[in-house]
Parts: sequence; structure tokens; C-alpha cells
Amino acid sequence: MLKIREGRLSREVREALVSYQADVDGQSTYAARVDRAKQQFSRRNRLDNPVFVAVKSKLARMCNGSRRCMYCEDSVADEVEHFHPKDLYPEFVFVWRNYLYACGPCNGPKNNQFGVVGPTADEIVVVTRQRNSPVVPPIAGSTALINPLRENPLDFFMLDIRNTFEFTPISESGTIDRLRADYTLKVLRLNERDYLIDARRNAYSGFLARLEQYVQHLRNGASPRKLALLRSGIQRSPHPTVWEEMKRQHLYHSTLSDLFAQAPETLEF
Repeated sequence: MLKIREGRLSREVREALVSYQADVDGQSTYAARVDRAKQQFSRRNRLDNPVFVAVKSKLARMCNGSRRCMYCEDSVADEVEHFHPKDLYPEFVFVWRNYLYACGPCNGPKNNQFGVVGPTADEIVVVTRQRNSPVVPPIAGSTALINPLRENPLDFFMLDIRNTFEFTPISESGTIDRLRADYTLKVLRLNERDYLIDARRNAYSGFLARLEQYVQHLRNGASPRKLALLRSGIQRSPHPTVWEEMKRQHLYHSTLSDLFAQAPETLEF
């Protein structure tokens, strides 16, 4: 899970989203806005609507890797995910900066799960609305879930690339950053799906082989074109977080340290 570089939509698409949002915002009550948000998103998020065709196309280009989920990086991204759930925050249903591109296995469990930092800044308050509960606005507070459009997830946790291939929070226990990291990992189940662990381990082997190949070709005087192709192969491989962690942690791994020392430019890939 890496920070996402935000793309810019065309003026026409931005104006259409503003118009859609104004329709929702124009409802007289919060409950009515929630209903309208769900209704209108289902109506607008269609393959025959060029506005959302453009939205999805831009989101796909923002993905790290080849249209991989912005959360798990494993499965294909094919669902427009509302970071702030539309059931809770209808005021963000058509806001471009609230959109991520996710896979079903991430978007489904995450769904309307959401939490905010409590007023004492030492707890996470879950604001997910339970079934048959009154439709009222959630309490105010900054988001507990780490937002890869606004924050770098690797500031909150690191990936163990030596043994478990699980994410581990960086901050000390009891800090708000630690609470947010734990909450994010739990909601997105980034350490709970065995196939993600296996995929990261396989990605490490793949990145290591590509790095060794690059160093060998560099040593043998390969052409710039050949080196550029090898670079592209690394940059487009799945699970780019694994590659980022290999660079970040290379000084603590003798094999990686030696390889990066022979081709220091790869630290910029």
C-alpha cells in the first residue's frame, strides 16, 4: 500500500461531478441526502456514462503497477471506492478527491467501515452505522483510516521482507499513529489474507531476480535501451510496496545492499 499520485480530470468531467454533487447537497435533510447519494451514484456509475468512464480511466492510470488495487496491490482494480463512505458522508459521494480504485475483496469488507480519531486523540471511534440505526451524521473527527491519496502509508507501517511479509506498525503502542495503523490493517485485512502474504513473498523473489538481472546486464555493458526495458519491468511488476521496502531496508540486508551498491540508480526506480 503506497501513496497514490492524484490525477487531474478534464474540466467537463469535473463540472459534471460538481453538478451531480449539487443535486445531492440540495436535499433538505441528512437522511434524504444519504438516500439521494446512494441512488444517484448507482444511476451515474455506469458504463454508458462518459463521465464515469473518464473517472475510471483516470483512476486506472493512478494505480501503482498495472491497474492494481490501491489497497492490496494484488487484484485488478475495478470498483470506484469512496474513501469516506457515501452512506455516512453524502457530501463526498461525487467528490473526485474521495475516490480510490479498489478490488472487490478490499472494497467489499471495507464497505461502510469507518472510524474517526476521538476528541481526546487517544482512541478510534467507529462511526459505521449499524443496521436499523437512525440515519444521523457521524461524529466529527479526523479520519482513522490511512488515506493513500493524502498520506504515505509507509510512514505508518513497514513490510517485513525477511520473514513474515506482513505489515508491522512503526509507531509506539498507545500513539494515535499506532492506533490508525492498527485500524487500517484490520479494516483492510492486509495481514489476514494468506494469498496476499504469498503474493508478496513471490513478488520479493521476482524483484530480486530482476535486480540481479539488471546488475548483470549493467556489468556486461548493456545498451541504454536494454537497461530501460529492465527498469520498466521492475516498475510495472505487481506489489510495488515490496520493491519500495527493498529499497528502504536494503542497508539491513547484505544481498540487497550489495546489489544496490553495484547499481545505485536502481534506488530511484
